Amino acid sequence: MTELNQQTLTDLQAGAEDAIGSAETLDALGAVEAEVLGKKGSLASLKKQLGGLEPEQRKEFGQLVNTTKSAIEAAAEARRSELSQVARMAQLEDERLDLTELRDEVKRGHYHLVTQARDRLEDVFVGMGFQVAEGPEVETAWYNFEALNIPDWHPARGSFDTIFVDLGEPEQVMLRSHTSPVQIRTMENQEPPIYIVAPGRTFRTDVADATHLPAFNQIEGLVIDKGITLGDLSGTIDAFVKAFFGHDVKTRLRPSYFPFTEPSAEFDISRADGSWLELGGCGMVNPQVLRNCGIDPDEWQGFAFGFGIDRLAVMRYQLDDIRELVNNDVRFLRQF
Repeated sequence: MTELNQQTLTDLQAGAEDAIGSAETLDALGAVEAEVLGKKGSLASLKKQLGGLEPEQRKEFGQLVNTTKSAIEAAAEARRSELSQVARMAQLEDERLDLTELRDEVKRGHYHLVTQARDRLEDVFVGMGFQVAEGPEVETAWYNFEALNIPDWHPARGSFDTIFVDLGEPEQVMLRSHTSPVQIRTMENQEPPIYIVAPGRTFRTDVADATHLPAFNQIEGLVIDKGITLGDLSGTIDAFVKAFFGHDVKTRLRPSYFPFTEPSAEFDISRADGSWLELGGCGMVNPQVLRNCGIDPDEWQGFAFGFGIDRLAVMRYQLDDIRELVNNDVRFLRQF
């Protein structure tokens, strides 16, 4: 049996710490701990010899044994922390996925044709000094019709084919049939001068076909300032068309009728073959519409215009059927 003395404990601790430091795995460390600290380990064997010592010696060497045990346990715990960290890093490295090879295979999405057209239109008008305004898609009859000089008895009201919402009084709440309500809200809440464009979705009871959609996108413009004339309207439309379609495209105005403008006109753009294509409606803001919004028509004048963003995309990309914009066929959309 090993003689019990301080040197024995010192040598045991040194050997155990060397073995612990040399352990390369958690399993190897566990084996060292079992050999030194286990029930049948070296330290347990030394503890059995304490019973043969005198009481004073037993107390002294018992404290030395406990101190040695604590030192070995601390060394083992420190090494276990190191080996756990190494094992964790090895696991992470083993489970790491290299995604760089997939980079060229990932097909990124892009904006829809209508969104592309809307963004380009906004950029053009913002560059001309306009601000972008928005409003709710569910409107009241006041904003959608009456403030725009279209009372319930007006024959033009039927041409809007309104989709009514079951809220409040019958036929008083609806999905907006144009973005003109944004103009009314702006005039009610903002002092002139006003230079805005209002893009957004609109809704009518149209049956979807090659040229119509029941839910479509419009953009309308409004200018309210002093001394505004029909010439300013014509010049603004011409500047927009040239900025959007190119300087070779010409514009013209044809007399028309809208309840909310007076005089009113349709504006056309020229085609490469010399023909003309209708783009939208426009006119000088009707004085009664200004009064409805609390603006004095003797002091302020203005013009408004509007056209469909979807149809503009159809024209720009020469599509045969406007329904392609909502069919969401990826094969079609990838072309643009």
